[in-house]
Amino acid sequence: MSAYVFPSAYKGGRPARLCEVTRHFAMESLQGKYGAQTLEVPFVPVDDVPLWEGMSDHERYMAALDVLVRKCPIRICEGERVCGAATLGAGVRHQVPVAREGRILWPSVSHLTVDFGILVREGITGMRARIKGIDTSSFDASAMQRHDALLCTLDAMQVWHGRYLDATRDAYPHLYQTLLRVPMYPAESFAEAVQSLWFGFAFLRLGGNWPGIGCIDRLLGPYLERDLAAGVITMDEAREVLASMFIKGCEWIERDTPRGSGDAQHYQNIVLGGTDASGADVTNAVSYLCLEIVEELGISDFPISVRLHENTPKEFLRLLARVMRHGGGVVAVYNEKTVLAALRAQGYPAHEIHDFANDGCWEVQIPGKTYFSYMPMDFLHVLMQDVLHVAEGEISDFADMDALRSIYAERMKQVVSHACEGILNGCVPAWREGDNTFRLQMPTPMIDLFEHGCAESGRGYLEGGTPYRVLSPHMGGVGDVANALFAIEQLCFIEKKVSVKQLCQILRNDWQGEEQLALYAKHKLPHYGNGDPAADAHYAWAVNAFADACAPYAKGYPIMFPPGISTFGRQIEWRAHRTAVPHGYRRGEILAGNTSPTPGTDTAGATATVRSYCAADLSRMTTGAALDIKMHPGTLEGENGLCALEGLMQGFCTLGGYFMQVDVVDVQTLLDARKHPENYKTLSVRVSGWNARFVTLDDQWQRMVLERAGYLPKE
Repeated sequence: MSAYVFPSAYKGGRPARLCEVTRHFAMESLQGKYGAQTLEVPFVPVDDVPLWEGMSDHERYMAALDVLVRKCPIRICEGERVCGAATLGAGVRHQVPVAREGRILWPSVSHLTVDFGILVREGITGMRARIKGIDTSSFDASAMQRHDALLCTLDAMQVWHGRYLDATRDAYPHLYQTLLRVPMYPAESFAEAVQSLWFGFAFLRLGGNWPGIGCIDRLLGPYLERDLAAGVITMDEAREVLASMFIKGCEWIERDTPRGSGDAQHYQNIVLGGTDASGADVTNAVSYLCLEIVEELGISDFPISVRLHENTPKEFLRLLARVMRHGGGVVAVYNEKTVLAALRAQGYPAHEIHDFANDGCWEVQIPGKTYFSYMPMDFLHVLMQDVLHVAEGEISDFADMDALRSIYAERMKQVVSHACEGILNGCVPAWREGDNTFRLQMPTPMIDLFEHGCAESGRGYLEGGTPYRVLSPHMGGVGDVANALFAIEQLCFIEKKVSVKQLCQILRNDWQGEEQLALYAKHKLPHYGNGDPAADAHYAWAVNAFADACAPYAKGYPIMFPPGISTFGRQIEWRAHRTAVPHGYRRGEILAGNTSPTPGTDTAGATATVRSYCAADLSRMTTGAALDIKMHPGTLEGENGLCALEGLMQGFCTLGGYFMQVDVVDVQTLLDARKHPENYKTLSVRVSGWNARFVTLDDQWQRMVLERAGYLPKE
């Protein structure tokens, strides 16, 4: 394994700001030292728990959690400024790391951002007092069981905290002094707030959960600004404390990771900037520190999203552009105006919409108040098979585009309706009779502590306990849907080279014998992503038709079904079931991801791609619509490069974008990393809502990243 060496001056020529001890700690973590330790102990056995067979599921969970916090390894790293570590390997695999007879008992929870501010503001003592004070007179037996489980979970956190107090008392006095107060009591200083936040985060991860952190600058900023004003801490000292938290977020990095969809994050999102309910910018010292730390250390394990608005400070925008140019796809951006409009239209209260964060990728939610999941749907497949019947059945013919689009829009509604009602039937069995009681699910007391509404309702996170229950239908394949519709219109109704029925037969034959027509469709026709109004009009129509299909289920049910657009890399698995398409691509080719253009078709540059993406009313995509942009480092050099990135982001906001992921990547570097992965251990790329080290992606995922970057391998 090649050694990881930090440069003496990081991107832009700025000297290192963090001390050597912190940088050494970062190097060890990024090289997988602590991840290797984590995998040594996969779980804690609970075979010795008495009376197990006679326990309810909740009683078993609480008994297992008690064993977990008493028996799990604890870890304190040399150089860390905050402590607490998720040290069991099954947690990395998205499982609750306890086992009986060697069998893991429960899966864990992800796709959520909880409210860690509860612990920071109240401490364990305050949380316990509040939960004990809840009126439980109307609770049934199962609700009382959940209520008691919350108190037992706080007891477990206190036991775990006590073990760290004992371990730090003599050997690590700087850690011990902070732990004396937090997280038992409300944080009073910046260092205490960071420690309390991290301890809560690590506790949830110890139980195998993958929570997001959310708007960290809103939570920590007031503590830092108060301490700076009082002379309690310097900015350099604050940087070291916060950097320690970022480094500890890399503790699950593995030295020899199995290749797949990537290793570099576990939904531990961070959101920066934006405005409050009064419209005032909330950017603060913590906002800047977060970006400076990831720029210096190259840490990609916290996917960061910045909320941009018309009054985003120029200095912050410049720093954002600098970090973006650094590469790795570490930072993405929201256009706050569009997101707020989407949430407002969905019916969220005005005082809550400014609190939005995401679920660990980029789907928007109100943190600490939202159960979230999503339903991926391949609407390119729906078009090609359900409407055109290319794969099998009697091939359709249409008199004109209006007829085709009318049938397609109707089929969209049927697909969405079937999916939404199926979910309601499974989760809320008596919803048709007006009974909104959710089906009982696995215990989630660790999560319930940090979600508003669960303690008060006696219902868990998975059982409707949160104020908002969101299961978002996601349209996949939208870029290719646009290109397919445009190609059909052009080839069949404008140029009249073939009829729709003839074209579908050609596609069923995978373009065999019609290679010249395939090349014409692929290289001569305009495509979505190049700012062409005619091609983009089909994209805008498809987005709007999907929004219309979801509208009947977006409100008024015990679960909300607001729309979004994504693939999250599923274009890789979907290709096995897709046919050849009208815009010239053959069966089995990897096509467009998220709301991005079909690979190889976006030839007019990033600004044209943004214009195409913004041609639709993206405020109708409530949970999000991600645009992936790849840029070569050579185009962003010097002052002009930074100005270009700033201009791209400003144009994205002006035109009405929603969410944009910019990855600055050199194709030749990626190709060399495929040949010599040992030399590129820390090379990070943005995948599809998350970051990953390129060498941990398998061949198909690496090909997808390369194609999106403009390289079309022939193998």
